[in-house]
Amino acid sequence: MKYLIALAFIASVTSIICGYWLNVDYAQKLIGFGVLGLFFVVIPLFTYHRWKDRDANEYILTKEKIEDMRKKEGDKRKL
Repeated sequence: MKYLIALAFIASVTSIICGYWLNVDYAQKLIGFGVLGLFFVVIPLFTYHRWKDRDANEYILTKEKIEDMRKKEGDKRKL
């Protein structure tokens, strides 16, 4: 998976750079396809790859977690 992500990233960045550098009629299309590749292919694949084995509940802020943080800091306020 990481090789696919790296390949898609390199292809997208190469497309953007070639679009800026080359003086051809379709330079704007190269830039556009590079940006689309980054935002609709590379970023979702990277996000999935990094978060596939994690529990999202660990990152949700609840009242219990806020109270635990306040106890550690010595804060006596209530919610």
